[in-house]
Amino acid sequence: MESSGLGVVAYRHTYPIGCVALFLGLVLEAAASLRCAERVLEIVGAALGLPLPTPTWCAGRLWLLRLGYYKLTRPKVIAEDWVWIIDHTVQIGADKFLVILGLRLGDLPSVGRSVSHADVETLELLPVQHSNGDVVYEQLEAVVKKTGVPREIISDHGTDLQAGIRQFCQQHPQTSAIYDIKHKTAAILKRELAQDAEWGAFTRLASQTKLQVQQTDLAALAPPDQKTKARYLNVESLVRWGQAVVLWLDQAPTQVSPLFEVELVKHKLDWVRRFRSQLEGWGELFELVSRTESFVRQQGLYPEAQVDLEKRLAHVAHTDRGQQVRRTLVAFVAEEQAHARPNERLLGSSEVIESVLGKMKRLEQAQAKSGFTGLVLGISAMVSTTTQEIIHQALETVSTQQVLAWCQEKFGRSVQSKRQEVLAALSEAEQKQAPLAEGT
Repeated sequence: MESSGLGVVAYRHTYPIGCVALFLGLVLEAAASLRCAERVLEIVGAALGLPLPTPTWCAGRLWLLRLGYYKLTRPKVIAEDWVWIIDHTVQIGADKFLVILGLRLGDLPSVGRSVSHADVETLELLPVQHSNGDVVYEQLEAVVKKTGVPREIISDHGTDLQAGIRQFCQQHPQTSAIYDIKHKTAAILKRELAQDAEWGAFTRLASQTKLQVQQTDLAALAPPDQKTKARYLNVESLVRWGQAVVLWLDQAPTQVSPLFEVELVKHKLDWVRRFRSQLEGWGELFELVSRTESFVRQQGLYPEAQVDLEKRLAHVAHTDRGQQVRRTLVAFVAEEQAHARPNERLLGSSEVIESVLGKMKRLEQAQAKSGFTGLVLGISAMVSTTTQEIIHQALETVSTQQVLAWCQEKFGRSVQSKRQEVLAALSEAEQKQAPLAEGT
């Protein structure tokens, strides 16, 4: 172990731990790409006259993978209060990964704070091409060897996940299966809105309006994007947009606005006013949902949670529809809180895994178009705490060969390698044909 101007240098490594930590911090905390992190270190070092060595992005990628592998494979405490947060992540191709994050109930954040990336750690990353209840059950049983039987498993109730979790809980009655609050509220909204003809008309007109104004002076008034997948998870922004447009039109001058030509706005957006009363009703639904999600995310599930939730929702619902949705939300929380033992607080939201997987896709960027790569280990690198001591341990205990072997075991032939083989064959065929073309 040697020392450098920026701190200790890990055994058989070139760059100081401080430099490695700075590179990884740029990638994991500042949303910099690997190539961007390389360039930032070069620019900062030159600008400040620091003796800052500039690692290549390739070296930084290996540091990231080694850190992820270290966190994934380091021993976990065997305990009875583990919470497993599980979900599938997919990319191009047939493969998908079952991601299992975990934390212990004793380490839940204090009441009022949501679970963050630093609060959880990766328990397992399991690739699979065909998933069903039996496959998920076997995967869950394998993780028991790492943590012991968990107290709770929380998921979005995907069909195969739900079937596997149910089978697991039948074998381990001490484990409670919890339905993520965000996906539950999305299901409630879907039930309320999917058959709502007015909502269907509103979303269609919003889509048409977006196409009409996004390349004009009215671009700032364009409706938000509407997702084709999981659309009921993020429709609140569309209602907020509609409410804002109605308010602006009501308050806008009759002839001139410092921002937009009023008559043009009316021509393109006056249709929104026809939904004034509906927007008020939809807004009530989203306020009920938002307050419930926030409550469960920050308070958790515990005996009498429904009583506290009812107090939060008491003055929100004014319409018959709102009252019905309020009762549905409270009943759901009552059903889930029944899993909690006296003086116990369970996790009710799997939002953290959605956030981690979203951050992972940002890290992969265009590489996701080539299917899974070793960067999936970035999931492990970005969760739990990352100190210079942990980075030091990772670099000294995890070899590049271990990481490559793990990738080979999990991925086999990647989509990218298959594509390269096809393109290489095409290139070879073209080269063989070239002399014939020249001879003729």
